[in-house]
Amino acid sequence: MNSLFGLLGIEAWKPLLTALLLPPVPFLLLMLIGARLILPRRGLGWTIILISVAGMWVTTTMGFARVVERFVLSVPPALSSERIAQVRAEAKGRSSHAIVVLGGGVEPFAPEYGVSMLSAYSLERLVFGNWLSRETGVPVAFSGGPGWAQRQNVSEAEVAARIAAQELGRPLKWTEEQSRDTRENAARTIPLLKRAGVTHILLVTHAWHMPRAKRAFDELAAPNGIQVEAAPMGLGSRAEGPALDWLPTTLGTMRTRGALRELLGRGLGA
Repeated sequence: MNSLFGLLGIEAWKPLLTALLLPPVPFLLLMLIGARLILPRRGLGWTIILISVAGMWVTTTMGFARVVERFVLSVPPALSSERIAQVRAEAKGRSSHAIVVLGGGVEPFAPEYGVSMLSAYSLERLVFGNWLSRETGVPVAFSGGPGWAQRQNVSEAEVAARIAAQELGRPLKWTEEQSRDTRENAARTIPLLKRAGVTHILLVTHAWHMPRAKRAFDELAAPNGIQVEAAPMGLGSRAEGPALDWLPTTLGTMRTRGALRELLGRGLGA
């Protein structure tokens, strides 16, 4: 599907098409269809409207997001403390390991800082990659350029490098500043690390994004003799009771959209 977008010259449309295919847009369209059918076919019209309302409700809950993440996406578990200790021992005195943090968006200009800033997703990934580097002694690479939906040509990796050095106190060793999506993350980062002699990658991204990201990296890493190990983050659970998991929330909406976006990307081969 990516090659089809490229052939048609509509790669920049991917964010727009994704937004149209994800909730709540399909349910809003169903509501309009149901409302149009109320007069000629009252029963069918109301049925469609009720299904649309139920769909909008469910897809804005944390409970639904967790079901999709756990049973459909099959997100991998977090690295254990024992595995982190093993990586530290494996990487000691060697240059064969690298932590690769994938970008998740950038704000071209954050007025409160007066400069560009990473999105919440990107910043969370960078902080975890920094922590993992401190625990294992493995250097960090950040992969992310200007996204397809971005109007200004601001590189995520460039912003991440500034934050890592100035705010976190651990400069990045590698930056990849041209990729626009997950497949390009892999296509541009693997050659960069191969030239540096890296044979083992710890891949850092949110858990819901990991299955698709790891697949993209595995496809290119294996022929180059590089092993990719998942180091997901964002797996923590909230303290609210189970009843609240099925009430609409902003976080539930975001998590559900993220999970469904991954399913859509997997189905389209993105």
